[in-house]
Formats: sequence, C-alpha cells, structure tokens
Amino acid sequence: MNRRQPGLRVLLGVTGGIAAYKAVFIVRALREAGHRVRVIPTEAALEFVGRPTWEALSGEPVTTSVFEGATGVDHVALGRSADLVIVAPATADLLARAAAGRADDLLTTTLLTVTSPVLLAPAMHTEMWQHPATVANVATLRSRGVTVLDPDSGRLTGADTGPGRLPEPEAITAAALALVTPQDLAGRRVVVSAGGTREPLDPVRFLGNRSSGHQGATLALEAARRGAEVTLLAASIDASAREVAQHPAVEVVDVETTAELAAAVDTHTSGADVLVMAAAVADFRPASTADRKIKKDESAPDVVHLVQNPDILATVAARPRDGLLVVGFAAETGTQEEVLELGRSKARRKGADLLAVNAVGDGKGFGDVANAVTVLDRDGAQVGQAAGSKQDVARGLWDLIVPRLG
Repeated sequence: MNRRQPGLRVLLGVTGGIAAYKAVFIVRALREAGHRVRVIPTEAALEFVGRPTWEALSGEPVTTSVFEGATGVDHVALGRSADLVIVAPATADLLARAAAGRADDLLTTTLLTVTSPVLLAPAMHTEMWQHPATVANVATLRSRGVTVLDPDSGRLTGADTGPGRLPEPEAITAAALALVTPQDLAGRRVVVSAGGTREPLDPVRFLGNRSSGHQGATLALEAARRGAEVTLLAASIDASAREVAQHPAVEVVDVETTAELAAAVDTHTSGADVLVMAAAVADFRPASTADRKIKKDESAPDVVHLVQNPDILATVAARPRDGLLVVGFAAETGTQEEVLELGRSKARRKGADLLAVNAVGDGKGFGDVANAVTVLDRDGAQVGQAAGSKQDVARGLWDLIVPRLG
C-alpha cells in the first residue's frame, strides 16, 4: 500500500561491506527530504562507519542488538512503526540470513516484524553475487515481495571489475521512495522550467532576477518520483537547486536567456504530457549588447534601452498542443488581495490550463524558503492551494495536475 509523504519513518539497515560509507549519503538525502531516519547497522557495519557518525547524521539513537532498548521491545516497535525499510549495502550474508528468516541481530529481527515495503541494495564481489546460493536467496526474497535491486557493474574492492557494485545513493533513494509514492505519472513525459533567465548587457553584466530554481527543481523531482520521465530546463539555477533535482529520471538542460529557454521549450515539449513553467522569465532584454565590458566613465550610457521578450507561456498556451497540459507560475508583489487580482488577470490573459500564483519579496517565494501558491484555472477561478516547504507545494501542485491529464 502506498503511504503519502512527507515525514516518512524510514529504517536504514547497513551491513558490513566496504560500500557502507555510501549509506551516509542516503541518510542525508532522506533527512533533507523531511523524513525521519533510524539507522540499524550490524556489528560488522560499525567497523566501516562508526556509531557516532550514524547518530549525528540521523539524529536518532543507534543500536545493533535486541538487548539494547529491550524494555521497549525495539525490534517490534521499529518494525511496526516503519513506513519504509532500506538495507544498503546488503551483503551476501544479509541476503542469506533474511531469506532463511534468521533473527540473530536487531536488523534481521526487525526485518521479520515489518509490514512496510522493503528494499535491499546488494553489494558484494561478482562471484558471490553470481553464486547459486545467492541467486536462490534473491529469488526467495523477491517471491516474498521484497524489492531486491540488481547491483551495478563496475570497479569493486581491489582491482577486479564486474557486477556487484552498490548502486549510487541517489538511485537507491529514488527506487526506495518510489515504493511509497503514488506512481500516477508513470509513462508520462514532463517538462519543467526552473530558475531565472538572464539577458546580457555586456560580457560581464546581465539583467536577471532573484529566482534560485528551488521550486522548479522540486517540482521536477516530485514528478520523477511519481514515475515521470522529466526534462528540467535550468535557467541559471543555484547549485543547491541542481542538487535537489538529482534523480535518474531527470534530464537537466541548461539555458540562460529567454530566447534559449523558448527554443528549449519548443524542442522538449514535442510529445510531452505536461509543461510546468516555474522559471522566472525576464520580461525585457537590452536592445543591444556590448561586446566589451562597459566602463564607468564618460562613454557609459545614461540610459539602457530595453525591448520586450516574447511571452513563452502565452505562446505555448495559444498554439495547438496535442494534449499538452500547460501550467504557469505568476510571482507577484503586494497584499494577498492584490496578488490574487493580478493573478486572475494574468490567468485570463495567458490562457494556461493552470496558473500557480504566489507572493514574493521580503523572504517569501524566492530561494530555499517556504512558499504558498493559489492555483487558478484559465478563467481565473481558484481550483486549489498549496503551502509549506517547496516539497509540500510540489506535491500539492502535482495532486492538482494529475487528475487533469487526459
């Protein structure tokens, strides 16, 4: 059964393989997404990454034995409360013990009590992965409904190379969260723009805006988690926003100017199901661009002449779309009433299927901060709202978009 995010209670088992250090990045990604993580290492795992590291990263106590926390019967309490279980790396020993139903430490005992989805990410030498015993153990676990990833092929410990390498942390995290995320965008192609376009004045300076790209990146990530193949048109997004969008199903295409973004939209919306224009597009550009840096002397212009950029959202909304659902963003300033009235006017003028209107300025909207949007239809009628973190807004917006897909 799919449980709705955010705030999942995740158990992360870590076993004694050299790849245990990679699980550190899984903890970080889950915590940054707002989930609570309890790490259950084996005693062997603590030989690779120590208890203080796991406790510092997770913010939770770390135990390895059923005799620790015995008064609370931790192995039962943890199993019953978990929304998701990940074991990474899962060694050949762990696969064998789990397949046999062994309960000889806190991790394997807890695995026998969970009812939530379980994902195991194996890592071992090629010969161990291909051994008939391991093949049989994996088949047994999969027959019981456990998700066992295939390991990557690549450089292993030492000089050998082959299948058995732990998948990258972002791939493990994405596969695990997909187990508890509605896959209501599976088979869909989605294009999201993010960030702010920049219009050059000279080789050094540009006209731009304060958009960081966080909301667009989070929209792209949520769509990918819900099963879509996503193209993120990144208009000078922050490095932290780029990191947010890391997902195997997200392709990032970098653009800078409004003209480049318009061309990318035309290219990548062919055959797409949804376009979400979350980028803050520059309304104007300099009429001319200096080929050298403009000096602060008598030759500097007193006035910079501007010309209007094409309206990408209105242009796409007005053309025949072959089933493409178009969603726009409108960042406005003023009181809540003024922002909504400006949004209603823009919704009727732009013609997008949905328009997410939000107030910006004074620490609102732009950057890695909380956000709140009111969603209007093309007639300016309110059809929904979403507020909270950028992740909360992304989930709320996709919840409104999905039912409108043909």
